[in-house]
Amino acid sequence: MKLTQLFTATVLASAAVGAQAQPIWQDFSLSGLYGENYEVVNEKQTTLTVEYTAKIKYADVFFFVDRMRGTDDIKSTYFELSPRLSLGEVTGQKLAFGPVKDVLVSTTWEGGEGFDNFLYGVGFDLDIPYFRYASINLYRANNENVDDDYQLTLTYGVPFKLGTEEFLVDGFLDWSTEEDDHDSEMNWTTQWKWNVGKHISPNTNLYLGIEHSIWNNKFGIPNADENNVSALVKYHF
Repeated sequence: MKLTQLFTATVLASAAVGAQAQPIWQDFSLSGLYGENYEVVNEKQTTLTVEYTAKIKYADVFFFVDRMRGTDDIKSTYFELSPRLSLGEVTGQKLAFGPVKDVLVSTTWEGGEGFDNFLYGVGFDLDIPYFRYASINLYRANNENVDDDYQLTLTYGVPFKLGTEEFLVDGFLDWSTEEDDHDSEMNWTTQWKWNVGKHISPNTNLYLGIEHSIWNNKFGIPNADENNVSALVKYHF
């Protein structure tokens, strides 16, 4: 099966089951970032991010779009759409083993100014003490403007309390392979957030904090290494 066929099949299957099932849970958020130590395009950058994630019986989906504004009013947009199909739910079989609680068909469409990349592979949802969620996704990437490569993606979220204050540490790590026209790159981005919204009302989720990004060989460019801390505000509807 070709990559585009696999991606389309996963999206259509997710949409089909989603059309007949209410989400088990869903979340929509808006966030703003400002940092001054970015690499490659802009040193200073403001980013507005819209995120949506949902879980239904047979699938889950994560979507975000970044609208970025940098030095000299340079503007750009980047997005990712990541539907995943649960093999355990579809087959009716328990696919749990060790820390793995489910196995999924994982796909991602990532796009921006002048490119569309499609990733496909296998995902593993993990059950780890103290983690709200954790997953491993292994992808083959069909890249539009550079050689195809392979990617490992880790995601995680860890809530905790200090006294009565609520905090959340969440993020991702992307690692991709070196190919003839680009270096291997690693992007490890973590958000450290305090839920100040609880002081407004019990159901308000308004976070203040920072985002720390370590990005080696950014965009596959040798020695384009980023270590950036950005101010963060994030509101969940």
